[in-house]
Amino acid sequence: MKLINKLERKFGRFGIPNLTVYIIICYVLGYLIMMLNPNMMYMLSLEPGLILRGQVWRLITWVISPPDTQNVIFFIIAIFFFYYPIGTSLERTWGTFRYTLYIFSGLLFTVIGAFILYFITGGVLTGLGYAMFSTIYISLSIFLAFALSYPDMQVLLMFVIPIKMKWMAIVYAAMIIYQIIDYLRNGVWFMVFPIVASLLNFIIFYFGTRDMSRYNPKEIRRKQEFKKAVSQSRVNPATGGISKHKCAICGRTEKDDPNLEFRFCSKCNGNYEYCQDHLFTHTHVK
Repeated sequence: MKLINKLERKFGRFGIPNLTVYIIICYVLGYLIMMLNPNMMYMLSLEPGLILRGQVWRLITWVISPPDTQNVIFFIIAIFFFYYPIGTSLERTWGTFRYTLYIFSGLLFTVIGAFILYFITGGVLTGLGYAMFSTIYISLSIFLAFALSYPDMQVLLMFVIPIKMKWMAIVYAAMIIYQIIDYLRNGVWFMVFPIVASLLNFIIFYFGTRDMSRYNPKEIRRKQEFKKAVSQSRVNPATGGISKHKCAICGRTEKDDPNLEFRFCSKCNGNYEYCQDHLFTHTHVK
């Protein structure tokens, strides 16, 4: 996230406002092409072998492939009542630059994944680009990012069943994992590439926003010892009662003097509380 902060300070002006609207326009255009001339979509698909032969427009035109083309009603509902609201909400929450970076990194990782797969397989999969590399997982990454940002937001599944975003995200994640396992089990490992490549932006975003240090064994042990020490220090030997506050320097509590004021120090590394006499005079714990 520090890298993203630096990029935003330097390149923030390149963020694309209302990017979700342009994405929807691409989807609608792709859907119309599918309806009028399905064969034309193959000429626009992501095919590394054909790109290396000079058809460079495919690096860009593949993004108009809509996530779903089976049912026009479902397409309209998904685009205008699902992707548009969550996309615009993410842009308002993260800011234009971060949202733009998230979308374009997903597209870039997909292109990179397509070329890696092309070189690994020696180009034997040329012709399957349209079937393998589409925007379906890019759109899914937007949904997962929204669920991570608003886990407790409640929506109506099928316009009837109330459900929180985090549970929907867990279900989708389980479906993706099952699909990956199924591909590997059936020997079509190459089908995993588009999934991982398209969702790599979400994977990076997820771990980039997590405090992974809390899973460090030393950090876990330190927190356990601190909680144990705090719980023991709350017992006042004079009264036998449990105090709410205790100074980390002198050990006084509110039971020693009800007029004492206690504050936590924001500069100390840990939850250290001090009385009014030692709040500004103690040595900060680092």
